[in-house]
Amino acid sequence: MGFPLACGSMVRRIPPTAQESPMASSTQRMKIGDFLLRRLEEAGIRHLFGVPGDYNLTLLQQLHDAKKMNWIGTTGELTASYAADGYARLKGLGALLVTNGVGPLSAINGVGGAYAEHVPVICIAGSIPLRSIDRGLGMHHTMADGNFDHFLNAYKPVTIAQARITPRNAVAEIDRLILTAWREKLPVYMEFPSDIAYLDIEVPAPPLMLAEPASDPERLRSCVAALAERLAAAKSAAILVDTDADRFGVASELMELANKLQAPLAVINAAKGVIDESSPHYVGIYAGKASEPGVCETIESSDCLLAIAYRPIEVTTGDFSASLPANTIHARAHSLDIGHDNYQAVTLKEVLRGVIDAVPQVSHRAPRRLAAAAMSSADIDADAKLTQAFYWPAIQRYLRPGDVLYVDNGTSFSLLGLRLPPRCTFIGSINWGSIGYSVGALLGALIAAPERRHILLIGDGSFQVTAQELSTILRHDLKPVILLINNGGYTIERGYLGKTEPYNDVANWSYADLPKVLRPDTSARSFLVKTGVDLQNALGTPNDTLIFVESIMDSCDAPAPVTRSSNLGAEMDYGPTGPQHREGLQLRPAKPQLSA
Repeated sequence: MGFPLACGSMVRRIPPTAQESPMASSTQRMKIGDFLLRRLEEAGIRHLFGVPGDYNLTLLQQLHDAKKMNWIGTTGELTASYAADGYARLKGLGALLVTNGVGPLSAINGVGGAYAEHVPVICIAGSIPLRSIDRGLGMHHTMADGNFDHFLNAYKPVTIAQARITPRNAVAEIDRLILTAWREKLPVYMEFPSDIAYLDIEVPAPPLMLAEPASDPERLRSCVAALAERLAAAKSAAILVDTDADRFGVASELMELANKLQAPLAVINAAKGVIDESSPHYVGIYAGKASEPGVCETIESSDCLLAIAYRPIEVTTGDFSASLPANTIHARAHSLDIGHDNYQAVTLKEVLRGVIDAVPQVSHRAPRRLAAAAMSSADIDADAKLTQAFYWPAIQRYLRPGDVLYVDNGTSFSLLGLRLPPRCTFIGSINWGSIGYSVGALLGALIAAPERRHILLIGDGSFQVTAQELSTILRHDLKPVILLINNGGYTIERGYLGKTEPYNDVANWSYADLPKVLRPDTSARSFLVKTGVDLQNALGTPNDTLIFVESIMDSCDAPAPVTRSSNLGAEMDYGPTGPQHREGLQLRPAKPQLSA
């Protein structure tokens, strides 16, 4: 997994011919807008998502004229930011283009999600003309208060770097923002005034090279030696993986290290799919006391736990019930803590490669396969009304190697309990948790990898937030499988509070009809599913076009782990005096039926 194209897309400089002097070929004159587009392309970005507006039309015209990048117009800036995020998860870097003020503020939620999930996204805002800023002229899409830095300041908490591009700083700032996003795996914000796109400046002739700074040689040697010594001496070494293992492309090294040490690998739920779940060393998801059977003991009793960029929040720790060993080794992208020592100026990939070479092959430990067996619905009547208990085992059987799977907030979190086949990619917003994220992300990732099968698992409440982006997916003849649960609203919230209260209800749409509504000439196949047999027939349809499956379920039917998590979340959110203790206000897990 990881971001292979981000590294593979580096363009090597062609040496100058005998007739050219190195000095003559080191720079060239280009329009600023063309230079920005060239740098984006050199960084591996082939598609730009967004909404046109008067302040970004100059750049859009240059994109159209150059015919090297593709414009994917979305139905709104929020979904453009989600699409750029989904694109970046498969390509290594994503970008969106919006217009001043209204655009950045609409997109900021999605960019904030990219920051929380460590996804490198470049948000470009075509802004008011530079001459208007210089002269203090009032313009539309501003606060009309003479302050033109509001949106730069608004983006400081949700991006790693920000800049307003001018003819004087264009070369330095464009390169800085792109490289910072790629190296840090975090979003950046760029304001691009509308009157500078066609100005000529001197720019570097060589292409932009995406490369990590080399580790400090002494720090690298010391770090590798210390880590290898700890791991080699351990009797119960284990590895715990968070999402940065994917973002920084070290999943394969971690599996290689686990194989050499015969050590178990666990992931937190946000890192679902980062480790091949068919590996004999993969033991499952670690979430404190909410962990899969045996995983908690494996991680918490390890005498040498290597934690990769572990970021605990209540959603990933079983409501803070996680308890890592005191001597846990914390490895981040550019630093490691080993005991009392902190190692800076090293890269995680170089450290892991050195440790793999240094530790001896272990052969006396048997693999600890703990991951739960696949779900079964063999004893459920397929002709009966469709239930969650039948639904998820059917989805388990539907999965195949190489799928891209999307989860949104809600009962679709049950995807975390499925066993993924090899080479699957999981895309979700676990830390940020913005409902509707997955529809926009689906668009972006479909554009990034149309050759793969993409499966969106979503509830009706989340879908209604960003449903309009289905029209863009249909417009570009993309072919995902959309599996929507229609259960009348926010069932996951009913587990927190308001089991039958109207504030958790949503309007009942004819979801299966939407593909025809949004594109009357579509070849998409839609299904309205009410029984297990209906679902099996729908899932048997060939995926040669978009498939939309609307499954009708009861509003109070939810998988027990999801409801239990919501109940515990209510205790944390509302405290001992909260209303969740009133009779009938919480959806609770069904009690197991006792046999006669």
